[in-house]
Amino acid sequence: MKRIYSVLVENRAGVLSKVAGLFARRCFNIDSLAVGETFDKEVSNITIVSSGEKNTLEQIEKQLNKKLDVIKIKTFSEEESLSRELVLVKVKYNKNNRRELMEICELLGAKIVDMSKTLMTIQLCDVPEKTGLLMQMLASISVVEVARTGTLALQKCALNEQ
Repeated sequence: MKRIYSVLVENRAGVLSKVAGLFARRCFNIDSLAVGETFDKEVSNITIVSSGEKNTLEQIEKQLNKKLDVIKIKTFSEEESLSRELVLVKVKYNKNNRRELMEICELLGAKIVDMSKTLMTIQLCDVPEKTGLLMQMLASISVVEVARTGTLALQKCALNEQ
């Protein structure tokens, strides 16, 4: 079972370390972690995707709520969220596989953002499953370097909200 935690925290040195330390000390698994400032520079949002048994996931929320630097926590399932992940992949290409790479990009909605005579950097911002699919499709090609963000997620808007 997976759960997404959107944690608003005070934007100060050491807060991320405290949150990550909580997971480490209690042997909770972090599948994905992303951090960024919110509209308020004093507040950051930590998006954590974690997996485990129901009682473990409930315990994570309880432990996060005990942290002094934590302002607010929202938890939701993958089905209740809109999730995105960014991946940048640098691949070595030649005239034999150039067309194949371009077709993969077109098929998945990825963009070629940089090129040289032998290297190409591909960008995809999409659901985590699709970024994973891109990585699988590029596995047979010479991947030089990969940079991948953690999952960013927001809870879906309720249909009756205006």
